[in-house]
Amino acid sequence: MAEDLLIDRSLSKAQQYQGLLPQIEALTTGEPDQVANLANAMAALREAFGFFWVGVYVVKGEELVLGPFQGPVACTRIRRGKGVCGAAWAEARTLLVPDVEQFPGHIACSSLSKSEIVVPILKDGAVVAVLDVDSDQLADFDQTDQQYLEQLCQRMAAWF
Repeated sequence: MAEDLLIDRSLSKAQQYQGLLPQIEALTTGEPDQVANLANAMAALREAFGFFWVGVYVVKGEELVLGPFQGPVACTRIRRGKGVCGAAWAEARTLLVPDVEQFPGHIACSSLSKSEIVVPILKDGAVVAVLDVDSDQLADFDQTDQQYLEQLCQRMAAWF
């Protein structure tokens, strides 16, 4: 596949995801390198949706460690159960947070982040990483984002 994405911003969010996910699949199919695939997936998500921050934290021992991302500099390590990412890891479920200031124990890697969605990446029933997407707008994520980001994370599990 060419390294250019076809993005039609006139479509609904669901239609944009439906168009983007196969492009990420094509971009990563046949590439065995985890970092390359994660990096391209994060870049594709940011390019398609203009997210404030999008990245992956990888489980290493008792911490999540920053992996490939797009956006401003970020927290490097997050303990299990801490912040939205650590809670999604501990609970092994997607967390959709419309206002990060209202989330108990929120870790403010950037004061500009206002809402967040974190999706666990599961392999053989265990969380191996989390996909973290932040917005500089309140309540910017919904069930559509959750549905399609969960589908993407199912695909990403093969890279671990």
